[in-house]
Amino acid sequence: MTRIIGVDIGTSLTKAVAFDDDGLAVAEACTPSELVQLPGGRVEQDLDQVVGTVATVVRQVAAELAEPVGAVALTGQGDGVWLRDEHGRAVRPAVSWLDGRANALLAEWQAGGVSSEVFGRTGSGMFPGCAGPVLSYLDAHEPETLDRAAVAGYCVDAVLQRLTGEITVDVSDASLPFLDPATRRYDDAAIAACGLTHRRDLLAEPAAPRSVFALDAHGAELLGLPAGLPVTAGPFDLPASAIGAGVRKPGDGILTAGTTLACQVLTGDATFDPDGEPAGMFLSTPDEGQYLRAMPAMVGTASIDWACRMFGIEVGRIGELLAQSGPGAGGVRALPFLSASGERAPFVDAAARAQFSGLSLEHGPADIVRALCESIAYAARHCFDAAGLSGTLYACGGGVRSAEWTQIFADVLGRPIVIPSDPGVGARGAVLVAAEALGEPYDAERWAASSRTVQFDPSAAEFYRSGYDDYQASLAAARQLWRL
Repeated sequence: MTRIIGVDIGTSLTKAVAFDDDGLAVAEACTPSELVQLPGGRVEQDLDQVVGTVATVVRQVAAELAEPVGAVALTGQGDGVWLRDEHGRAVRPAVSWLDGRANALLAEWQAGGVSSEVFGRTGSGMFPGCAGPVLSYLDAHEPETLDRAAVAGYCVDAVLQRLTGEITVDVSDASLPFLDPATRRYDDAAIAACGLTHRRDLLAEPAAPRSVFALDAHGAELLGLPAGLPVTAGPFDLPASAIGAGVRKPGDGILTAGTTLACQVLTGDATFDPDGEPAGMFLSTPDEGQYLRAMPAMVGTASIDWACRMFGIEVGRIGELLAQSGPGAGGVRALPFLSASGERAPFVDAAARAQFSGLSLEHGPADIVRALCESIAYAARHCFDAAGLSGTLYACGGGVRSAEWTQIFADVLGRPIVIPSDPGVGARGAVLVAAEALGEPYDAERWAASSRTVQFDPSAAEFYRSGYDDYQASLAAARQLWRL
């Protein structure tokens, strides 16, 4: 028997996990990645450092396994722009999906109709850190960098190229923002709307679903594994997490409470209102005819980290603080938009900013933290309303490690939340896809069986219904102010 090592290359952490036949982790390792914060809201990553994290965790997990490694399954962060030459070497630091250098450009595109035109063609709402505005910004300010590049891709396919020499991209990553999800082909009119027709050759052609590649000599040396070992790459972390959590039926959804808040709903219909709010995206899955309506908001655990730094408290005390302040946070209300890049779902506004109201001298850190957690849960409800959640809701991410915050999510959403027992949900999804690609699929239902369900409190849910109405009214008023 062999084991597949799943590797989830996150924004701040790379994790590798190997699972048994029941979907339980038998070996795992993680190591941090480095984010470089620069003036002007710029956020970058070093490809060599990221590749190094992959080598570190794969070697550690392989050393722990009693069985030989049969394959490596990659997933990881999406969006941003990872520019490389034909040999996989970075021609500049990767521009992270968190980056805000294209804020002003995106505002121009929103006012001038470019964002609406692209959304009307691909169902993809652009935000500052996605490929359209980032590439256009670089084309204007660093054309020589694009001239040196052979491919403008994403994190997972950048690592794949270093391990296998292949230049391609998973269809889920390619969805943003130039791919027509129904045809799985790039929409040349959407590329032209972004002024990037002359850079079309930088976009790698999507691989067929469940494609299998092979470690080359360089990749084998990096990972300490045999050359020729099968490697899969994709889907990226959002759809991989949905697959790993157990999302199987149209209408089912997943809440990922990570650095940011990702809300997704499985659907068999890729049609959308071209005149609707140009936000969110349709992600192609490995199964043709199935898509994830994704609303990846910029709010999330990064906001809680900010609050902890402000108050000088440990993140581990969040549950204690939430227990000290009841539903409604003693009258304190919040809008949680703390990202320097604004918001990207279920609306796009680079000028979106946080606010707190109802504060008095009687309030303390517990009330402010609870108001922030409740507002992020309201943002999740807003996203799921837009995405069309109607079935079972699953959840993963660091935020659901807090029982108190998970309860707030359940109460605000007014529905039970199913939480897989193993934390490596993205890696689980990558391994499940890889096993099917290799012709030895695991029992997905068996893997999903080890989970727990958090029920919602009907009385709290009733309270939060009116709180959500207040949130929406505050948001509508704030969006008018952000335009001034």
